[in-house]
Amino acid sequence: MALDQIHALVVRLALSSSVFVGSALIKGYANTGDQIALSRVFDEIPMKDVSSSNALVSSYMELGCTHEAQRVFDVMLERNIVSWTSLVSGYINNKRINKARSVFDKMRERNVVSWTVMISGYVKNQKFMDALDLFLLMLKSGALPNHFTFSSVLDACAGCSSLIMGQQVHSSILKLGTPEDVIMSTSLVDMYAKCGDIEAAFCVFGFMPRKNLVTWNSIIGGSARHGLATRALDKFERMIKCGVRPDEVTFVNVLSACGHGGMVEKGEKLFNSMKAKFGIEPNVEHYACMVDLYARAGNLEEAEKLIQWMPFQPDVVIWVALLGACGLHSSLQLGEFAAKEIEKLRNDHPAIYSTLSKIHGERGVWDSVLEFRKIMKEKHIQKQIAGSWVESQYRIR
Repeated sequence: MALDQIHALVVRLALSSSVFVGSALIKGYANTGDQIALSRVFDEIPMKDVSSSNALVSSYMELGCTHEAQRVFDVMLERNIVSWTSLVSGYINNKRINKARSVFDKMRERNVVSWTVMISGYVKNQKFMDALDLFLLMLKSGALPNHFTFSSVLDACAGCSSLIMGQQVHSSILKLGTPEDVIMSTSLVDMYAKCGDIEAAFCVFGFMPRKNLVTWNSIIGGSARHGLATRALDKFERMIKCGVRPDEVTFVNVLSACGHGGMVEKGEKLFNSMKAKFGIEPNVEHYACMVDLYARAGNLEEAEKLIQWMPFQPDVVIWVALLGACGLHSSLQLGEFAAKEIEKLRNDHPAIYSTLSKIHGERGVWDSVLEFRKIMKEKHIQKQIAGSWVESQYRIR
């Protein structure tokens, strides 16, 4: 039965005066994207309470109508902690993180949900240090975090490679006796893997009684990033034996592992099994992994052939992978071709000039090297400067 038919039935049965029925209809119309209908339902409720107003605020936010949501919130005669948290969450979901924090700071009362919503909002917007600052503020306020809070904070630690803070959070989890949860434990695995302590990631993973697909992807991806191709593939095989079906992310991780480990045949076998065995259509990321796999192994012809036969237009990532391999193996002709394709998609990409300059230099064509350097100077293009993290307490510098 369609929602408008349900609405008509509600009116016929004289149930439109019910706050609970009205709130459910408001949320239903929000799911269908009908702003006018949800506003009409709210107006039909004779005795509005805080729950119906909260439903309207959340629904407007879900549709991206932030001004309407704020207007409803401002005229509410009664507000509770759900009202405030709904407004904060709404601004976060509409990419207005600073406005969300402004509302959060005005809250006279906060619970673990409101703290967690704001912390996770910072993480979603990649403001990892702000998330950690807010977490410390939460602890100072006396509020106790739950497993959802800890999961978001661990994601923040992973995002800014803050191993020390991650270890402190892990210690807090143990001290507080927070119940084991697959989401929080997966965040622990991911944090240790991304912060450089892959052995700790393996340890946490090994003690987890339950693992989901995200858990397996985290440990496989972590192994691949650390150059442990064999362990990544072993984890993949174990995952399959445990009855967990891989997804697109899984195959990006295992193909990347094959690339770093120089396992060309294994990579080809996995790539071909995606659709044949698991019904997963390879996307541009999987093709990029295969191009990188062939290119790292010096099989530039196969890499070029794969690009030509791709079912979609290659993007910058694929051409940069090929160009990087051309620089590694001093293939000038193919490198110049890749550079032209990159320039069509993104003008003045630094990899174009730095890689071609390197190839010409290795071939002793110094006039061309000087010409590339001149172009880079004129266009204010700089090579990416290598750097490293230095961590003091939980600050990254």
